[in-house]
Amino acid sequence: MLKYMIAAAALAAVSSCGTIYRSSSVQSGPAGGTNVRVVPMTAETVVQANRSPYQPATLPAVFSLTAGGGSGLRGPGALPDPTFDLEARPSDLELRVPPAANPGPYEIGIGDVVLFSTPSSGSTVEELSGLLAAQNARQGYTVQDDGSVNIPNVGRVRIAGLTIESAEDVLFQRLVENQFDPTFSLEIAEFNSRKVSIGGAVGAPAVVPVGLTPLFLGDALAAAGSVTVPDQDFASVRIYRDGTLYQIPLTTLYSRADLLRTRLVDGDAVFVDTEYELDQAETYFQQQILLSDARRQARNTAIVELQFEVNTRRAELTEARTNYELRQELGADNRDYVYLTGEVRDQSRFALPFGRTANLADAMFDTARGVSVESADISQIYVLRASQDPREFGAVTAWHLDARNAANFALMTNFQMRPDDVIFVAQQPITTWNRTVSQILPSLINTARIATD
Repeated sequence: MLKYMIAAAALAAVSSCGTIYRSSSVQSGPAGGTNVRVVPMTAETVVQANRSPYQPATLPAVFSLTAGGGSGLRGPGALPDPTFDLEARPSDLELRVPPAANPGPYEIGIGDVVLFSTPSSGSTVEELSGLLAAQNARQGYTVQDDGSVNIPNVGRVRIAGLTIESAEDVLFQRLVENQFDPTFSLEIAEFNSRKVSIGGAVGAPAVVPVGLTPLFLGDALAAAGSVTVPDQDFASVRIYRDGTLYQIPLTTLYSRADLLRTRLVDGDAVFVDTEYELDQAETYFQQQILLSDARRQARNTAIVELQFEVNTRRAELTEARTNYELRQELGADNRDYVYLTGEVRDQSRFALPFGRTANLADAMFDTARGVSVESADISQIYVLRASQDPREFGAVTAWHLDARNAANFALMTNFQMRPDDVIFVAQQPITTWNRTVSQILPSLINTARIATD
């Protein structure tokens, strides 16, 4: 009698609506208002699934910055100019003699002063009193900027660029045209149009005029007070002419008479150069030591400033990163997730990484979220993805992985996850039965206990 009562109670418990565990499953076609399309997961369908557009989220730029750059190490800034420049003791000086010059007869130039000389008797002096007095009262005329001299009662006569002989011919013709006695002579009183400059280590730097007679190098140096150098072995006479620099070592100059008779021409610049001064060496090295100390101190100061800037920037970066991580922890920033449900060890969500895509294996085997080997049906692993096409509103594609063949696990490493994907693992049939029994058994025990009471 008791066993019939227990059987009746079991039948009543099994037939009771809502008391038996019902597990989820994936069904193709319309299911509860959702259009589900089940697609087996193969190498070809994985490629199709991965074609859906997706751009992984990136970390804020603050995570890519470093604090080590700063604004750069500044230099020492403007330093005072050295009093003495470095003078390296030279080797034997090279002899470079200017080519021989022969400018020809002297030509009257601007700035020269010319004199007219006339006989002291007769009316000629009276007639030329406006031009010049006689030899006892000679008067000079300066060649002006236009190359002419202005002679009273005669006018302006251009004589610049002419030799003395040619200038006399021009003046003779003008005197005749103005009905003056043309008896006169012409001479140059001051040579101002042609000159040579002498400088450097000489007694008295000067500008030496070039006159009717040739001007030689030895004469020009003597006119400037001669050479004054403490060490002739390392001194030279440099001549700058027409864009070219020539050089004669001083010892060579004094040992060869032909070099002393080097002819100078208008526009030459002569400089006595001392390339090595022993008395300046100590001063030079002292100033170099001072400049080096200044640079070292400035660099140390710049390093301290750079370290302070780097530390400040590092603190700013750390604070910005900490704030972002705190926002993530509190859920203030949007993250992309994949959700795991069904027969998994931990029904949870998997955050998609920044800057790269994650695959199905990443989501399944991350920490302790994997398949529950006791209750899961590895032939029924699904990735549920809702369609983003408005024309397929509510449609879901279920990518089905049958892992009974271990080779199919390789598909998991190629299947890319997308935001809001759902990974579902179905339960084994025996798990369904066990859970059903576990729900029925307490009711059977209670029913039997009541029957025996």
